[in-house]
Amino acid sequence: MDMALMARIGALREAALAAEKAGRAGEAVARFDEALALAPHDSRLLNSAGGSALRLGDLARAERLYEKAHRLAPKVSEYAINLAVALDHRERPGAALAVLRPLEALAGGEPRYWSARASCERAAGDLAAAGASYERGLALDPRHARSLQGRARVALERGERDAPARYARALEVTPGDAPLWLGRAIALEAAGEIAEARQIGEQLSAQIPGWLDAHRFLAELRLNTEVADAGAGTFADHFAAACTKLPDNAELVLAWSSALAGADRFAEALKVAEAGMARLPDNPAVALAAATYASAEGQLDLADRHFARLSETGVERSIEEARHRLRRGDPQGAEALAARALAAEPRHVLGWGLRSIAWRMLGDEREHWLHGQEGLVRQLPLEMADRDWQAGIAFLHSLHNESFVPVGQSVRGGSQTRGSLFNRGEPELAELAKAIRAVVERYRRELPPRDVHHPLLSRRDEALTITGSWSVRLGPGGNHTVHIHPKGLLSSALYLDLPDLAGDAPNAGALEIGGAPRGIELPPRRVVPARERHLTLFPSTLFHGTRPFAQGRRLTVAFDVSVRGD
Repeated sequence: MDMALMARIGALREAALAAEKAGRAGEAVARFDEALALAPHDSRLLNSAGGSALRLGDLARAERLYEKAHRLAPKVSEYAINLAVALDHRERPGAALAVLRPLEALAGGEPRYWSARASCERAAGDLAAAGASYERGLALDPRHARSLQGRARVALERGERDAPARYARALEVTPGDAPLWLGRAIALEAAGEIAEARQIGEQLSAQIPGWLDAHRFLAELRLNTEVADAGAGTFADHFAAACTKLPDNAELVLAWSSALAGADRFAEALKVAEAGMARLPDNPAVALAAATYASAEGQLDLADRHFARLSETGVERSIEEARHRLRRGDPQGAEALAARALAAEPRHVLGWGLRSIAWRMLGDEREHWLHGQEGLVRQLPLEMADRDWQAGIAFLHSLHNESFVPVGQSVRGGSQTRGSLFNRGEPELAELAKAIRAVVERYRRELPPRDVHHPLLSRRDEALTITGSWSVRLGPGGNHTVHIHPKGLLSSALYLDLPDLAGDAPNAGALEIGGAPRGIELPPRRVVPARERHLTLFPSTLFHGTRPFAQGRRLTVAFDVSVRGD
């Protein structure tokens, strides 16, 4: 390549990077494309263009450019690692690991290699491997920032006791990293250091008024630790200060009203949403929130007026108005709205759940096809050695002694464990998860035949995996409100420790499947009595809740099941 051509390519690259820095994305892409037209096999140029695309958020372009650079120079670890990072950003951790694992002999002496590999292992759900990879990177460089940050996050997600200390070490290297401070606050709260956790949460909420995650964390902490007037909603009043600083921020309004609604304070959620409407009259999301909370509060005429003012007809509006039409006693209108939502998103779990209720109200035989077929709702025994079973129960009780209720969950009168239960590293949970997976596989094998139109049976032959998982312990009078799990294919309830229900009301503590959420009068389609050492599995498109019981405590594990790779 002659000197003039090299100079021209270098000038185009510098112009592209300058345009990117100035926020002119289109110009940056055009200049890089000009340079690549002159040198299509220049791996360094491809890598540089891929980095620009990644920073600009064009992940598909970044992957394509990095992949070509890696193919042209497979022994250059930088290009392979960059390709893996792009794949990880595109939520393809398996493909990223397929690039990285063969590179270990070449790049195993680089902390960045282990950090990228750990990130992909974490995204793939293998937290133990992720922790080990981060440790390999830290052995090479104890102050490697990404490895310190990632290892602290894995420690928190696995419930490791040294998570607060790991966040402290990461903050020594990057003391101005706000997400690290929030992670430390969450770790401190999990360790019972409530005062320090709250202090950090309050500082983040005040200093970064637009940061929703900090506000949500503080609201949850305050809800569980403050003694306040049950109707005052003071646990979320820090949102008010943030809205004063950023009055045009619609996301703050939505997060504030959602936090209140998550604690069943629908009247206050409505008030916040309507105040947001006054400031932001042209924001459809705020107007939809006002309509939604008016309906939930039982102000149906007001909800009608709010819905009537909405011009957008997207999926979320169709879903919320369908729920409202069910409260209005209009199942035909609700069915049409749910059908519209499902035409746009055929796997929308809540859409199917609302359509199921409408079909039941209408006496539509399709509801039997959806939820009434034999084998869709099952209670199956869990095979597990007595010693392992009792160890699992004891360990879960110890977790609940340090747990409380997240905002927006269905638990009333009890506690719920933090994070994903089966991501933790304790052997007691590993044995429990192994036994559960065996029952899930049996359930899948014994389902009715595949049906391409059915939201569950269309996927009955695909590999399943446990996603979110948690444990709940309820006290006297405790229950789950009627709810639905919008991200799963299957929902579940495993009974580990039950109170003596002999003198209680009929079906006390039972699981009610196929009932209706707040404001909709419809009995459950099935009541499943609680049985220790039994796992109930059912389609996630079914609403469900539990009946209260009078005395003792009730320990359960629940989880969502999804198709692997979704």
